[in-house]
Amino acid sequence: MSGKSQSRSSKAGLQFPVGRIHRLLKKGNYAQRVGAGAPVYLAAVLEYLAAESSSSRATPRGITRSHRIVPRHLQLAIRNDEELGKLLGSVVISQGGVVPHIDPSLLPTATKKGKGAVSQEV
Repeated sequence: MSGKSQSRSSKAGLQFPVGRIHRLLKKGNYAQRVGAGAPVYLAAVLEYLAAESSSSRATPRGITRSHRIVPRHLQLAIRNDEELGKLLGSVVISQGGVVPHIDPSLLPTATKKGKGAVSQEV
C-alpha cells in the first residue's frame, strides 16, 4: 500500500469537494449525525446539477456560457430533466422564472396556397 492519501472526492470520482460538504453539513445543524455517504451523494447531485445547468445554458435564446450559475439556470435544468423534475416537482425556485412553452393549439395554422385555393381578399 502506498503512503499517498487520496481525497474522498477522487475516491468517488467527483470534482465537487466531499470533505467541504461534509464539514458544512455537520456545522449547519441539519441533523445530529451525518453519515459518511451523505456528503458523497450530495456532492454527486450538486455536480450533476452544475453539469446540467451548464449544458442548458448553451441554448440559442441568448443565454451565454458564463462561469456563474443563476437560479434561472437551475430552474431550466431541473424542469427539463425528467427525474429531477419528479424529485423537485413541488419546489419553488425563487427568481427561477418559468419554462417557456406555447400550447400548439394557440399557434396559428398554416394555410395552403395552391392552384385550387381561393383567396379571400376584400
